[in-house]
Amino acid sequence: MWQLRETARPVLADDGGAILDERTGRWTHLTPTAAAAVMLLLSGTTEDQAAERYATRYGISTEHAAADVRTVADALAARGLTVTETRSPGRPRRWGWW
Repeated sequence: MWQLRETARPVLADDGGAILDERTGRWTHLTPTAAAAVMLLLSGTTEDQAAERYATRYGISTEHAAADVRTVADALAARGLTVTETRSPGRPRRWGWW
């Protein structure tokens, strides 16, 4: 499941939006289509399901929609706004001095 970091605060609407990174105090502004992609990703669907809904919404091919959704997801990940860690629940995080 795709999700934003706990410190990322989205303000999303059909006419665009922004995401505040509370760690840095910087805003990432989104176009209306990027905001729609984020809303679909945050709705709890898989990235493929989000792309299908995006394709339906904008009347484009599923391949084009998948590329658009992936571009938005990758751009937000590059800014450190998404959760990218995948840990197994049974394995605790190790902290140390190194």
